[in-house]
Amino acid sequence: MKPQNNLLADLLDLDTPEASQDVLWSVGAPRAVSVQDGHIRIELDFFAQTLCEEGVKPDENIPPKRHALWVSAYGEEIVRLTMNFNSDEIPVIDDNVMLDIDNRIKRLPLSVDKGSQGWKAIDSTGKTRMEIKTPAPEIKHWSDLIPAPPETLDATIYPDGLTSVPFEPYDIFKPGQHESFPLAYVERDQRPHRVTFAFHASANEKIAGTGERFASMNLSGRTLVLENADALGVNNRRCYKNVPFYVSSRPYGLLILTSAHTRLSLADISTRVNQAMVEDGLLDLFVIGGKNVERILYNYRLLTGFPHEVPMWSYGVWMGRMTYFTADETRQVAARLRKESFPCDVIHIDTGWFDKDWICDWEFSPRTFPNPQDYLKEMRSNGFRVTVWQLPSVSVQTELYAPALEKKFIASNKETVNSHSNFGDGGLAATIDFTNPDAVEWYQGMLEKLLKMGVAAIKTDFGETIDFQANYHGMNAKLLHNLYTLLYQKAAFEITEKVTGEGLIWARSGWIGNHRYPVHWGGDAACNWEGMAGSLRGGLHLGLSGYAFWGHDIAGFHGAPNFMNNWPSDELYVRWTQFGVFSSHIRYHGTSPREPFEYPVVADIVRQWWNLRYALIPYLVEQGQKAVHTGLPILRALIFHHEDDPMCWHIDDQYYFGDSFLVAPIMNDDGVRDVYLPDGKWVDFWTGETLEGGRWVKKVKMPLEQMPVYVKFGSQVPVYPHQIQCTDEMDLAKSVKVVFDDQYQGLQSSILGKVVRLNIGTSS
Repeated sequence: MKPQNNLLADLLDLDTPEASQDVLWSVGAPRAVSVQDGHIRIELDFFAQTLCEEGVKPDENIPPKRHALWVSAYGEEIVRLTMNFNSDEIPVIDDNVMLDIDNRIKRLPLSVDKGSQGWKAIDSTGKTRMEIKTPAPEIKHWSDLIPAPPETLDATIYPDGLTSVPFEPYDIFKPGQHESFPLAYVERDQRPHRVTFAFHASANEKIAGTGERFASMNLSGRTLVLENADALGVNNRRCYKNVPFYVSSRPYGLLILTSAHTRLSLADISTRVNQAMVEDGLLDLFVIGGKNVERILYNYRLLTGFPHEVPMWSYGVWMGRMTYFTADETRQVAARLRKESFPCDVIHIDTGWFDKDWICDWEFSPRTFPNPQDYLKEMRSNGFRVTVWQLPSVSVQTELYAPALEKKFIASNKETVNSHSNFGDGGLAATIDFTNPDAVEWYQGMLEKLLKMGVAAIKTDFGETIDFQANYHGMNAKLLHNLYTLLYQKAAFEITEKVTGEGLIWARSGWIGNHRYPVHWGGDAACNWEGMAGSLRGGLHLGLSGYAFWGHDIAGFHGAPNFMNNWPSDELYVRWTQFGVFSSHIRYHGTSPREPFEYPVVADIVRQWWNLRYALIPYLVEQGQKAVHTGLPILRALIFHHEDDPMCWHIDDQYYFGDSFLVAPIMNDDGVRDVYLPDGKWVDFWTGETLEGGRWVKKVKMPLEQMPVYVKFGSQVPVYPHQIQCTDEMDLAKSVKVVFDDQYQGLQSSILGKVVRLNIGTSS
């Protein structure tokens, strides 16, 4: 529909043909309060509204409906607000697959303090966790020209007992003309269909997170659609990984616990509020405090889980393309990498290992990959692990389809739809029904066979789309859509961990909870500077959404403008390599060849950067262990460490690499960029020069061999001081520490200089 720049149309969809009989119910003043089993139950009346020229007006012919708002305290820094418009009972969350609540979070019983100005929810430690005003707002009467505003909910949440997160009660110009509702829902066919809420947004408030957002760091001023899609790139509003969670500079975090279609309007439709519409009859909010960004993210992970550990070999170089078609082709690539001393740990085979490209049947082609067990053993003996691509759909062209359909392992309707992406000619297929335990067991059985054969890990591609017309075993397709990716990746991860002892997947889609199952990558970026910039933005927001391990396709996935036949330039290949070296995981993949020897002019530079990557693996192992226990992402937005610096809420082309490194990728042909050094003392990685932070360094020019990298003064970084060809050759006990202080004289004068022999150019 055409945007109308108003709440009723653009957020609540009340202008659509399907909404012609919908009824909007807006919240009134609280009526009663009680305590039940340590939860607080607030009774609220909702009043039917009819659309009118000015917006809405109360429908006097329809009596109000009463619903319960439940308030709960989870530990000392999280408040849960729940309204189930289909039932007055508080939903149980113990078995919610999106959550993995840490045993350190204990629900604190709440009590009510009733006073003349309203009610307070007090926890067992004596802290006020919510305040509800009951008197009408004070006025100085002057005129009755404009009617008085309607009654509404005026309440403030204090998630940590200190930070205030108010509902916005009066976001109006005059009665009837609303820019938001503190609480409201829309009824369709006499059943709750969608809900909305609004929290106050201060004038200078900044917002980040919401999943893999290919947008600027500060999301305030945007309206976002949180529904997974095959984004087909990283430079649009669609996302492979949406997460209905954001972090605010107030500071607080908000988790909207839902798998339904959700829209977030962050100081956009109304600049006074952060509001959302959830297409469900249940509203379940976790308002998260913690007084700083990282503590808020930590509390979020206490609710949703921490990432599993990844094996050391996964930090090595992954080499692939779309695709290798034969075992001999991968042997040739592997042999040349070894011959030319390019260290590498993984050969990835994409869509071409089946008997017909793209037609996934979880079987190696007997023509092109004969004797796969021997082949995998051979590759492994040469230091290469092999990972393979697949997708969660079964094609009608496979022998699996008919029995899977009969046993309801795949979800179908009378006319199964094409659930492939836009590539290949796969034709009709049906998605695996991961809500059916028997289907999960069947799927895991196919992966188990591959893993026991010697496959190291599975690329769990797709998962963003399902068949909305199909019948799924466990839930309605509309609620399953976003959740599907979690069920899919959970199944693949758990069987991999069970068989190999090493939990690892390579995944594209995501939602709440997927971060527990690493690794995720950034999707199908274009082979240009915009694709590189969009990838980094997505990774930064993803790190602010609970994801710790993340990679991207070097040097972009698809050619531009010719999908298959425009290769990355040499400059882009090197600059993206540099970005990849300073990322959690480093994988080469694309629609054209990505092997460094295919780029002979810059191959020597790339080899040295790969040597640097392997030298840094001890540091990655250290930071990975920290991520497992804290959830801190390895690739971090600057606000993790400098949230009090307003500049850092706007920088989306620099990042922390773990605790110590500040990385500023070059994303242009000129080799020049401005670098912001946050507060503190920094050491130039290349020269050893010490610089004071809290300032911009303008027009930093770097030769192609280098990019701007700085290290926090005093950092002790473990490195591996020997050149190796794969992590099989690495003994972490032989690691040494490089200290970045006044004694550090630059790369070449350090132990790293023996491993990495990049030319040192001038920088200014």
